[in-house]
Amino acid sequence: MSLPRHQRSGAIAAGRRHSVWCRDDGTVVAVEHDRAGECQVSTWENVVAVAAGNVHTFSNTGKSHTLGLRNDGTVVATGWNAHGQCEVNGWHSIRSLAAGWRFTLGVREDGTVIATGRNVEGQCNTSDWDDVVAIAAGSRHSLALRSDGTILSTGSNEHHQCDVSAR
Repeated sequence: MSLPRHQRSGAIAAGRRHSVWCRDDGTVVAVEHDRAGECQVSTWENVVAVAAGNVHTFSNTGKSHTLGLRNDGTVVATGWNAHGQCEVNGWHSIRSLAAGWRFTLGVREDGTVIATGRNVEGQCNTSDWDDVVAIAAGSRHSLALRSDGTILSTGSNEHHQCDVSAR
């Protein structure tokens, strides 16, 4: 079962070196660079949203991961998993996803956020977030929008990317 066209905002995603999208029948297509298996989505079914991990532009990187949200609230993942960013098998009741560099975020039906993967800069420190309606994953930071319009942030603030409360 697929979402109606007007509700499928998460049906496409772009990584640095690959693109992924959901077909109307719930299958998924990924194209271009497949350095770490991030395009191995041909067996996915019942997917209503996707997310593509991003990578740094340095020549020694390029490995990424891809996520799919199934219509039953479970999540599938493929690609580079050196930091556990694809370890989503036990996730359920998920309503949206975000993929960062080496980490993954999910918003549960109850508005709490789950995270897995690299947490060196604190980008996965989301366990106390609640009432969340949207999430975004950067290279080394995470953002969440609460239903009251406030924004939460965690992770690297090297370039002031987490200074969102004063804006």
